[in-house]
Order: sequence, then structure tokens, then C-alpha cells
Amino acid sequence: MALGSLLNGHAAMRNAIDGLADLPHFAPKAKRVIYLFQSGGPSQLDLFDHKPHLAKRFGEEVPESIYPAERKTTMTSGQKSFPCAPSTLKFARQGQAGTWLSDALPHLAKRIDDVCVIKSMHTEAINHDPAAMMFQTGSVIPGRPSMGAWVSYGLGSGNANLPSFVALTSNGRGRAGQPLYDRLWGAGFLPGRFQGVKFRGQGDPILDLYNPAGVTRNQRRRMLDSLNKLNQQQADRFDDPAISTRIAQYELAFRMQMSVPELIDIQREPKHLLDAYGPDTTKVGTYAYNCLLARRLAERGVRFIQLYHRGWDAHGDAPKQVRRQCLDTDQPTTALLQDLKQRGMLEDTLVVWGGEFGRTVYCQGKLTDKVYGRDHHPNCFAYWLAGGGVRGGITHGETDDYSVNIAEKPVHVHDLQATILHQLGIHHERLTFRHQGRYYRLTDVHGKVVHDVLT
Repeated sequence: MALGSLLNGHAAMRNAIDGLADLPHFAPKAKRVIYLFQSGGPSQLDLFDHKPHLAKRFGEEVPESIYPAERKTTMTSGQKSFPCAPSTLKFARQGQAGTWLSDALPHLAKRIDDVCVIKSMHTEAINHDPAAMMFQTGSVIPGRPSMGAWVSYGLGSGNANLPSFVALTSNGRGRAGQPLYDRLWGAGFLPGRFQGVKFRGQGDPILDLYNPAGVTRNQRRRMLDSLNKLNQQQADRFDDPAISTRIAQYELAFRMQMSVPELIDIQREPKHLLDAYGPDTTKVGTYAYNCLLARRLAERGVRFIQLYHRGWDAHGDAPKQVRRQCLDTDQPTTALLQDLKQRGMLEDTLVVWGGEFGRTVYCQGKLTDKVYGRDHHPNCFAYWLAGGGVRGGITHGETDDYSVNIAEKPVHVHDLQATILHQLGIHHERLTFRHQGRYYRLTDVHGKVVHDVLT
């Protein structure tokens, strides 16, 4: 009887956290995703899209035939002049494939043969919030489920004691950056249990993680059992899915009280590994700390791990700002790739790096030989992928002479999302949810898998 009770309880728990019965649709190449979202819009011209011939065009007006007025934001549309601002950063070919990289990324250069750089990303949104929403939810309109929520809904969790979707945030040096709203990792119209669980960057990673003074774990268990009986009575009476979600979340929270303290104890890692992630690794809430935590979450079965790093919005001193953000992100990002590879996890972990859009070739504000600003640019920008069945050491797509438009192999936001789902064994057109009379999906009515970047 005791064993039967235990097995029944375990089955009920699995039903609360497991994914859809018909998923994955085919054998996946990746078991998990680590998405390193660089909030603010990293400049492709100063990092990945080398345009050496632009040095001869320094200060020249970017032709309106190349960059029409209707594609400029209100922050620069009133400028009288739109001078060409070549990058002041140095570029060199790196790795066996000779991928062009800025000298602001010296650490990534060492692992560039594991990376596929996509230079031909594009989107419609030209302002931060809708552009970030587009990448995270497939729509510029708030209220849709985030990609992590879709994955959690479809595939469930690999660890009953941790969420299937975790969100982490960090700030760049000396800059707060663009706001990051909870809807970026929200469940939208999916059941609430699929939303991302945000780990806080200061204090306890999750509020109320520890029991109050004087309350034992057995007391907490008895309280939850009584509460669950009341909730179950309401669920039986009203058949409200929100009540079932509440029950599942209370149970997950109880299990996390045991699993999370061990998870965040990074001092258990060897010193050489902490050093590899950089000097900020042990500082809670930094990008380096979050990168190491992402690896620890990944090896414990968390399905989708989303890191948001703010500070890339370089309207003023772009060269200085780009280097500053790379000081925060380059070493930890590269250490994460190396850490995953050494553990044999990179082959089934898809790592994604990129922001909501790129930056303009023309200067925002005053142009000097050392200082220039760059405005928002959605027409073309760079992303990179690594692991999880992605071909390393290649570059996909090209831009025109000014890095204003795509010259070949365009990749839309929905194409990227379709490709990420594909690597997880999900056909993006078949992962749907009926809401308000129609079926929705992450990629809306668009999206094609970018097979050229896959093994």
C-alpha cells in the first residue's frame, strides 16, 4: 500500500510537469537551450560584420537610396546629416575557418570554430520593447507565450525538482539598460505553470525559498497537504485550470526548497573553473555568475535557460560601450562554451547569442575619428549559434557594402525560432495552442528552418 501510494504520487507529479504526449515530433539534436540575450542591440559593425572599405567613406553621407528616411527612428530622423561611421575596432580572421571577429572578442576567438555566425538576421521592429518581444514571443504585441514557455509546454521538464524554464538577468557596467518586463519570459495564454521562473540577482534567488524561523519542513509539508485538499475541492467544483496550476506550483516550490540551495552553491566548483568564467563569477547577479549558473541548471535537466544582459544600447560613444559590454560578456560566454564542451554537453545543448536588432552605419550625433553613436537598425544584424546540432566554424548570410540591407541568405526572427524548435525535435507548425477561437504558435504564420546551419 505504501509503495502504491508513492507510485501514484509520483505519477501525479509527472503529469503536472511533463510535456505533450506526441512530442518530440522527431529525434532531437538538442536536449536544452541556453539563450544569451544581449538587450539593447549589439552593433554588428563593431563585432561581426567587417566592412574595411568603409574607412574610405568616413564622414561621407550615407545615400538615402541605401538608407531611406522612413527606416530611421525618431531619435535620428531629424538629423541634418547622416555621416558614415566606420568601426574603429580592429578585425582579424579567427579559427580554422577564418571567421571575421572584432578585437573586442578575444576570448570568443579561441572557440569560434564551435560557432556559426549568422550575419543576415532581420526583424520588423525598430524600438527596443517590441523588438525584444518579437524575439522572445514571436510577436511585437504583449500577451503571447515566450519561447521558453512554448518549449516547457511542449516538452516538459527534465527534473521534477526544478522549473523547466528559468530566466536570469544582469546589468552591464555602469548602465541600467532597457527595462526587462516579466512578459518576456511569461506564459501568455498558456497555463501559468509554463512561465519562466526568474532567479533574482540579489539576496535569495527566489523569494520565500526558505521556511520562516520556527517552521520545519514537516510542518510545511502538512500545511501544503491541507492547502492542496482545499484547492483540489475547488478544482473539482469549478474545473478551473488556474487552480490546477496553483497546486502544481506549490508542489514545485516545495521541492525547490531542497534543490535550489545546492544549485546556487557555486563554491563547490573547482577554482580553475571559477577563474575561467572571470573575476565576477562569484558575484551574484553578474553575467559571469549567470553563465556558470546556466551550465549548472542545464546539467540538472532544466530545458530552457534564458539570460538577459542589459547595456548594449549605444546611441552615444559606441566604441567605448561595445568594449565595455564585451568585458562583461566575452570571457564568461566563451567559458560557458568550453565548460559545456569539456563535459560532453555542447553536442546536445543549443547556445544562442544575440539581441533585438543591430545598429546603424551612420553616426547618431557628432562624428569624430574616435567617437560615434549608432541608432537602432532592424534591417540586418548578427546572431550566433553553437552546439545542439549546429555546424561550427561557418558564417551564414551576407550584408551589403554599408551593412544596411541583407545581400544573401536572410534569416527572419521566425526562421530562428523555427530552427531552435527543430533542434529540440519540434515541428514549429505543429506546436499550437487554441486561444480565443484560433490556434496560435510561436512562429505565427511564418518561419522556415535554416537547414544550411545545421549538421
